Amino acid sequence: MKTTFAALLLTCLATPAFADAPLIGFKSTTLPDAHHARPLELAVWYPANTTATPTLIADSVVFIGALAVPDAPPASGEHPLVVLSHGYGGNWGKQVWLASALAHQGYIVAAVNHPGTTSKDRSPQAAAALWQRPADLSRAIDAVLAQPKQFGAVAKNQIAAAGHSLGGWTVLEIAGARFDPELFSRDCSIHPKLGGCIGYQEMNPAGTPDGKARLAADLSDKRVTAIVSLDLGLSRGMTDASLAALRVPVLVIAGGVPSEDMPAELESADLAKRLPTASTRYVAISDANHFSFMSICKPGAVALIEERSPGDGMICRDGEGARPRAQIQKQVTALISDFLAQTFQR
Repeated sequence: MKTTFAALLLTCLATPAFADAPLIGFKSTTLPDAHHARPLELAVWYPANTTATPTLIADSVVFIGALAVPDAPPASGEHPLVVLSHGYGGNWGKQVWLASALAHQGYIVAAVNHPGTTSKDRSPQAAAALWQRPADLSRAIDAVLAQPKQFGAVAKNQIAAAGHSLGGWTVLEIAGARFDPELFSRDCSIHPKLGGCIGYQEMNPAGTPDGKARLAADLSDKRVTAIVSLDLGLSRGMTDASLAALRVPVLVIAGGVPSEDMPAELESADLAKRLPTASTRYVAISDANHFSFMSICKPGAVALIEERSPGDGMICRDGEGARPRAQIQKQVTALISDFLAQTFQR
């Protein structure tokens, strides 16, 4: 009986509140890269024209997935596109909650696994090529634009990029922010406990003169017209001048729970103060922490994670006395939806 109830509960959690809405499609593929030996895992959710039975996507023994119909034919018409960038050590599946919700609202959503910084790929060489992350998103945009019969047609001038943690840094870079490795190194000597400083040291992207130059270069893609940052890191290495001149509207969302390694006042709030006031919106969610922007954990997930990797069970915990993660994510989705709707209507 307990097993049956648990299965029913998880199905309900994976089913969107708008269950009567049209079904969405899903397709995953690998984008080859003969030039840089950097193949990309690409996942795309999209409005679909189908009555087929959906299946759970990115569902695991730890995380709750979301329903979609694999390889469904796309719905007619044009749709805005959102590309997603995961954090350091994450993967595209960790943002399935957001991808699914936006697809149900009429967006095409594409996410990639950034080589070297995913949960299953920690290649030091790939991780060090940090400047490739924005290019990964550009490749995802290229792939979706090139295949309207698979994913649907993309509306003109309606392409947004959203990212969590290191993904937040990635989407700011694709919007035109410029990173100064020397500035960041100096700042990390003052704030060595910041998670961004620790991860940056592990990746060592500026370990060579070529890497330093590539990291400081213009990594923007002019097709991107809106940006969403979810509790980002590494923002303190971005130059004041490039942030002040950013050409696209930005929504900055922070986890408001006090944190030593990802404090909002030194990352998201500090970033928002340096962006153009007229085109920037900043929201700190008081009961969200850094992991509130990842998929919802299943019952018993903490014990499973701790057994495999002691100390990592924290990814399933939100702030003390916090609302259920599903409610926090519903608020985040609403903030993003409102922001994108207002931006694309301009």
